[in-house]
Amino acid sequence: MNWKIFFLVGLIVHFVFFASIFDIYFTSPLVHGMTPHSTALQPPAKRLVLFVADGLRADAFYELDENGKSRAPNLRHIIENKGSWGVSHTRVPTESRPGHVALIAGFYEDVSAVARGWKENPVEFDSLFNESRYTWSWGSPDILPMFAKGANGDHIYTHCYPPDRKS
Repeated sequence: MNWKIFFLVGLIVHFVFFASIFDIYFTSPLVHGMTPHSTALQPPAKRLVLFVADGLRADAFYELDENGKSRAPNLRHIIENKGSWGVSHTRVPTESRPGHVALIAGFYEDVSAVARGWKENPVEFDSLFNESRYTWSWGSPDILPMFAKGANGDHIYTHCYPPDRKS
């Protein structure tokens, strides 16, 4: 009789631990119902050109070849002389879609999107593209439509390559 109680208590404890994983990690990072704010400061530039090279490590811009020259001279010139730049740090899951959401929308993607196979974000969100006057984007059919969905007006233009060309 004593081992049955021990087994039942152990089963309950394991169930509580297992359920706590979903309670902790499957909680949306978004807060809804906030009042939008604007700033009186002028933007640092009239246009934003955002290049996202999936899988490109930041050290590729800093490495020099055997002759002491940059391996990416044109981009390095822009970094040093013309543009603003930053380095993005990864967070699990390290897939393309959650990384793009973090860069463009400013938050880590809702983990409940995992249950939908990263095909759609179950929570509506605002992004940099929705707040811009016009956005033209080229890229993956898995990523771009997510930013056009729910946009106010007809100012986001997406151009995706065919899904069968994904590697």
